[in-house]
Amino acid sequence: GGGGGAAMADGDGLLSVEYEVYGKVQGVFFRKYTQSEAKRLGLVGWVQNTSHGTVQGQIQGPAARVRELQEWLRKIGSPQSRISRAEFSNEKKIEALEHKEFQILK
Repeated sequence: GGGGGAAMADGDGLLSVEYEVYGKVQGVFFRKYTQSEAKRLGLVGWVQNTSHGTVQGQIQGPAARVRELQEWLRKIGSPQSRISRAEFSNEKKIEALEHKEFQILK
């Protein structure tokens, strides 16, 4: 290494991870809040309600930011939500983002 200070220091590169959040997470604007939090952190991916009462999706972006959203999904969520747990799977390093933005899927 040892180049000049790049604007985007890619200390730990890009991460992709899938998530599913359990609890009272439907009908409480959970997807909308997740989308705005992801956008605030500069992440891309998607979020959707499932038929069995959970919310699931995928996050992609700089590893440190992905970690922040994971914490948010685990502990905070939308103001009226009651999260019992969040599960993360298929975590992997990626070379480039596979999504253009963070979308709410129907």
